[in-house]
Amino acid sequence: MLLGQIHLTLPFWLQQMELEQARYTDHTAQMQLAVELARLNVERGSGGPFGAAVFTSDGRLVGVGVNRVIQMNCSLAHAEIMAIMTAQQRLQCYRLNQLNELSFVLASSAQPCCQCYGASIWAGIDTLLIGARAEDVEALSGFDEGPLPDDWRGELERRGITVHHDLLRQEACGVLRDYAARNGPTY
Repeated sequence: MLLGQIHLTLPFWLQQMELEQARYTDHTAQMQLAVELARLNVERGSGGPFGAAVFTSDGRLVGVGVNRVIQMNCSLAHAEIMAIMTAQQRLQCYRLNQLNELSFVLASSAQPCCQCYGASIWAGIDTLLIGARAEDVEALSGFDEGPLPDDWRGELERRGITVHHDLLRQEACGVLRDYAARNGPTY
């Protein structure tokens, strides 16, 4: 019999954190949270070295995610996807930036792969914050990030998505190095 329901979960430790009480009013604070989520995911053995969070433009946290691919047996369970899905479910809207003229920021500890790149367009993300570069991810952890358009950044900006990269890049690369040192699996 085919399954009629899909169930993805975030790790229990993440659900216990009191993240919503803070305001993340600048890009540095937003990226610090994404990198911290990635770091904790590695340290607690609950997934890969990636963290992401979705914020409203005024700094309200509306979604979080960490990589859960292996734990959930789902190749789609990347940190960005999990963060976008938690924001969409919380706000009950499949295209976030159609809500009350709000704009949305996705902070990702690493440059989105080809899957997460596309999802950020269709989910209604207005600003994308990136820590580690794709070449950092591939060199430090061995993950294959998949093909992106040559002018991937320009493609996002033509769709109204502002891109800021190399935010806390060294800290994000440190998480990737730690994951590799622990002999984390790659895919």
